[in-house]
Amino acid sequence: MVVRIPFHASPKAVYQAWLNPELIGRWMFGRLLREEEVLGIVIDARVGGNFSFLVRRDGHEIDHVGEYLELLPFEKLLFTWAIRENLPDTSRVMVKIEPAGEGCEVELQHEPAPAWADFVGRTEEAWKKMLTVLKHILEGNG
Repeated sequence: MVVRIPFHASPKAVYQAWLNPELIGRWMFGRLLREEEVLGIVIDARVGGNFSFLVRRDGHEIDHVGEYLELLPFEKLLFTWAIRENLPDTSRVMVKIEPAGEGCEVELQHEPAPAWADFVGRTEEAWKKMLTVLKHILEGNG
């Protein structure tokens, strides 16, 4: 599954938004996307480092976790992605940030774990929505 979104923001700003807990709590999770409460975001932004994005949705706590496999500043992030209770089923997500005009284009590739193959459509729509919220925030509209 691949999602592409153009941004009128610098590659640096987009890249940093993937590693900033406060911003992640606004564009990847929280009220701008759905009815949920962000409980905690922990990021160890280094190759081999982990992250945990804990939210409460519909009365349930969901901990999105992963490990950073590659971090190429302002160009690329590669990480695993899973729900803690479903480990070891992990997906791989690659984010490429390419300069384009006065901004950049983000290409997100998500390779789901086999157990999540039936959710590809929902996952694609979720990433589109998240990236659109990020775009609005970085362009000063959110």
